[in-house]
Amino acid sequence: LITGIGTLVFLYASAYMRSYEGTDKFYFQLFLFGGAMLGLVLSANLIQLFVFWELPSFLSFLLISFFHKKEMARKAAFQSLIITAFGGLLLLTGVLLLGSVVDSYSVVDWLEGAQTIKNSGLYLPGLLLILAGAFTKSAQFPFHFWLPSAMQAPTPVSAYLHSATMVKAGVFLLALLSPILGGTIEWTYIITLVGVTTMFLGAYFSITQTDLKAILAYTTISSLGILVLLIGIDTTLSIKAAMLFLFVHAFYKAALFMVAGFIDKKTGTRELSKLGGLYKHMPITFVISILALLSMAGLPPTLGFLGKELIYEAKIDSPGIASLVLILGVAANTLMVAVSMYFMFKVFLGKEGAYPKQPNEKGFLYLLGPGVLPLLSLLLGLSPAVLGDELVEPALSSIRKEMIDVELKLWHGFNDVFLLSMLTVMLGMIFFIVALNKKQFLVKWRLINERIFTIKFTNIFYQLLDGFLNFSERNTKRLQHGYHRFYILTVILFTSALLWFEIYVTRNWVLDTQFSLTPLYVSGLVVIISCAAFYAAIAHSRIATIISMGVSGYGISLIYLYFSAVDLAITQILVETLVVVMFVLVLGRLPFFETLSNKLTRVRDFIISPIFGSAMTVLA
Repeated sequence: LITGIGTLVFLYASAYMRSYEGTDKFYFQLFLFGGAMLGLVLSANLIQLFVFWELPSFLSFLLISFFHKKEMARKAAFQSLIITAFGGLLLLTGVLLLGSVVDSYSVVDWLEGAQTIKNSGLYLPGLLLILAGAFTKSAQFPFHFWLPSAMQAPTPVSAYLHSATMVKAGVFLLALLSPILGGTIEWTYIITLVGVTTMFLGAYFSITQTDLKAILAYTTISSLGILVLLIGIDTTLSIKAAMLFLFVHAFYKAALFMVAGFIDKKTGTRELSKLGGLYKHMPITFVISILALLSMAGLPPTLGFLGKELIYEAKIDSPGIASLVLILGVAANTLMVAVSMYFMFKVFLGKEGAYPKQPNEKGFLYLLGPGVLPLLSLLLGLSPAVLGDELVEPALSSIRKEMIDVELKLWHGFNDVFLLSMLTVMLGMIFFIVALNKKQFLVKWRLINERIFTIKFTNIFYQLLDGFLNFSERNTKRLQHGYHRFYILTVILFTSALLWFEIYVTRNWVLDTQFSLTPLYVSGLVVIISCAAFYAAIAHSRIATIISMGVSGYGISLIYLYFSAVDLAITQILVETLVVVMFVLVLGRLPFFETLSNKLTRVRDFIISPIFGSAMTVLA
């Protein structure tokens, strides 16, 4: 998927990006984007996987902000980076926690120690952190809102990001870790609930969008929810359905995004209200879109039909909250059918649109990628055994850690699953007819979405971000206030506490009381130094203070001499002489002593000084 769809996207981009500046940088970033995803899926070490996990987030920031002069593009890029990078840090924390249980970060070692990890007290916090990382990357509720904003990126980026790269990283991680962390109540219920919620909300939001890329973005959210849900169900059938649907979604979503970009280029708009009747001007694009939309709606004979059948079968057999999963699954698929039909009618059928530009269909490279992928979906739908034997079976066997024979066929006969499919199609058609004939229906729905959902989630993000920035600013001002005396005070207090704690830990307050101050003149020097230092602090005369400081310094140099530290003594004498001379030279320019501090401050300093001094003394 990464290299195949990536190649088609690059060919499409060579036509799409021709009129823009800075394309060299764009192609380089897009190439790195695909390379980072390859590194992610090929990593056998989870720390290495984390490095490649963060690279697509950074590169998507650059790609989404390609049109950096637009404020919306800058905001969208920033939003995606903050959410996915933050999720990456949570993922790293979870990996470090669980890695400490088996003392390794190798996927193979985790597989061997899977039961040890599950029995550990760190399993639940580690699982929650890893799931948070996967959910942010794959735009799961409540982190789903960053993905529609990312449509500010050039269309080749959207096609690649939505179909085969970044948003599939979270799904890949869940599939990779399912044999290690799966099989527990926590795994099943958390992932299933998040997946089914995302699946429904994505489809729910998509029906009221008016921008082609926004419609496709929300259907991507729904599809990602389906993939996460299937992995959460964690049965052989559900994983099989997930592996198949991974290809189904990639094929039709990449094609539809490229079609949307082509329409935008040729008509000058992506707004549904300005489109219509395009089948006359763009017949090849119309045929391509029909095939892709049939797959998105899950209609035969495309691969999407087989994918939907397997998904329904997996939902029916789900061991957890089967009824909720099935009801919301039917509702979401109904909306997907309606969206597919609405997309086709509003863009290609109906009355002629008010196009800003006269549409045409010139440009072979524009149609190559969108043409190949739906055709593949059709051919593989008619001959699904090829995909099953060559790709789905190895993937399923790898995840389940046993050889499993996969048999895929388009027709499964008349059964409960087929009846559900027919029910979905009928409900979807009814919904489409209502939405088409009653314009106020979608308008009211859109207003409800804007008031309750879309704006709320975006606002919450910015409110949290503003709160964090304000919190950081307040605390930074408290710590970096610009008063050097408080910096020194903080360092001295912390060092004193650390020293006394060290004394407590290592000696339990039992101190060696044998201090040697012999001969007598050494004791005398200590007394003189102490008295001179004390007098320097309380003297009211500048001359007296300078002399006292000099006496204290020269006294220290004599002690150095007594202990044969001649080099230190010479250095101390030179420094003290220089300091005294400098003070004497500038004495006339120094201000007279004034009491600027209050009594409480002086008492505080008087207490802190001996605490630090005694700690250093005892440590010595």
